[in-house]
Amino acid sequence: MTDRPQIYLVTPPELELSRFPDALASVLDAHEVACVRLSLPGRDEDRIARAADACREVTIARDVALVIDSHTMLVERLGLDGVHLADGARSVRAARRALGADAIVGAHCGTSRHEGMNAAEAGADYVAFGPAGPSLLGDGSQAPRDLFQWWSEMIEVPVVAEGALDADHVAALAPVTDFFALGDELWSSDDPAATLATLLAAMG
Repeated sequence: MTDRPQIYLVTPPELELSRFPDALASVLDAHEVACVRLSLPGRDEDRIARAADACREVTIARDVALVIDSHTMLVERLGLDGVHLADGARSVRAARRALGADAIVGAHCGTSRHEGMNAAEAGADYVAFGPAGPSLLGDGSQAPRDLFQWWSEMIEVPVVAEGALDADHVAALAPVTDFFALGDELWSSDDPAATLATLLAAMG
C-alpha cells in the first residue's frame, strides 16, 4: 500500500451540542477527513436525533460522510450515509438489505481475522479491527500489526485501525491500514485539530 491512510473521526460518547459542532467543524476545516461516526451510548432516540442533526449540518457542508453506530433503522430517518456495526459480521446482511447498495455498512470485528472475513463476505464496505493500541478495556486483547498487514495484502475490502492509538502506533500501522478511526485520541485534547496534525505527521 502506497497511499496514506485516510482519517475517520468518531464522536465522543457525550456531546455538548452548544460546543461540539464547532469543534468538529474546526477539525474538518483543518484536515481532510473521509468519514465521521456518531457514536452515542444508550437508546435515547431524541438525544441521538438532535446530535445527528447538529453533526450532519457540519458534515454535509464539507461533503464528509456521516454514519451512526449500530442504529440501522435511524439511518434513513436522520438522513445519514450508513451504519457502523459493533457486532462483527452478525448484522451485515440485514443492514445491507435494510439500507440498500449505496449506504455505507461497516463492521467492527475486534481482533478476529475470521470475523472480519465473514463481514467482508457478507457485504461490509469496511472492516475495523481494534483496539490497535494497548488498552485495559474489554479483555485487554489488541489487534496486532500482522493482522492489518495480512488483511491489506490479501483482502480488497478496506481495513480500519481503531482504538488506543498514539503517534507510535500510527507510524507502525500507516503502511498496512486504509483508515485510522480516531475519537478520544482527539477530543480529550485541548486542541483536537493540532493533535490530529501530530498523528498525521507520524504517518510519514
